Amino acid sequence: MTWFESVILGLVQGLTEFLPISSSAHLRLTAAFAGWEDPGAAFTAISQIGTETAVLLYFRKDIVRIVSAWARSLTDKAMRSDHDARMGWLIIVGSIPIGVLGLVFQDSIEGPFRDLRLTATTLIVMGLLLGFADRRASRDATGGRHRAPTQRKALTDLNTRDGLLFGGAQALALIPGVSRSGATITGGLFLGYNREAAARYSFLLAIPAVLASGLFELKKVADQPHIEWGPIVLGTVIAFFVGYAVIAWLMRFITTRSFMPFVVYRVLLGLLIFALVAFGALEPTAGEPAH
Repeated sequence: MTWFESVILGLVQGLTEFLPISSSAHLRLTAAFAGWEDPGAAFTAISQIGTETAVLLYFRKDIVRIVSAWARSLTDKAMRSDHDARMGWLIIVGSIPIGVLGLVFQDSIEGPFRDLRLTATTLIVMGLLLGFADRRASRDATGGRHRAPTQRKALTDLNTRDGLLFGGAQALALIPGVSRSGATITGGLFLGYNREAAARYSFLLAIPAVLASGLFELKKVADQPHIEWGPIVLGTVIAFFVGYAVIAWLMRFITTRSFMPFVVYRVLLGLLIFALVAFGALEPTAGEPAH
């Protein structure tokens, strides 16, 4: 990977990690369109350490409060009913599905799952699901001629069942094109949570899984000879700064706007990929590293 490639891929990672459009798909597509080698699952995971550090910084007050309450609940039974303590446990519970499935399907994630036709399919299908869930959330918020608005759930309503279902939705992001935030937010909207609650829990839930994945891949890469750490570190740092700005923008955006612009973008991008592959302008395996 060259320095120029690391700059572009770091920008792409930071811009797309928190938007419901799939950062792994965009890293894969950027390499394919530019004629570069696929950055691979390892670069994706390591660069996500940068974007996840942005989450730690942006939500630092929430995280400190949750970790503190959770730690006290280990010895103080009275604390176990505290919302922040329960949130700590629910983040742990919600991280189980992606941890288990990530280990089971590791070879597929780094191989067959990276086919661009699968990426295009997941972009379209998950985009439509997000659009359907978002429209239902909008109808609940505004009501209609024959019914009153419906109050959607907040994070204080989160329970173990919903935490596991959120986690199951997050696990779908192991497939490029799904989007971690997109799948988790879609799951939350279907479960009846409001946009802000679904997005906030999506970011908090991602912390253990993303950091664990990044450190796991970091260890694997560290064992390989002739690794050029400079470009990898640069891409990760760029992803951090850009990712922080995107989080701040998105949390403001969803308070007054819907996710429909992202739905349209996902569908159009998926159709474009299918068209390029069908007409031979893009190979399904374009950009994959040589074996």
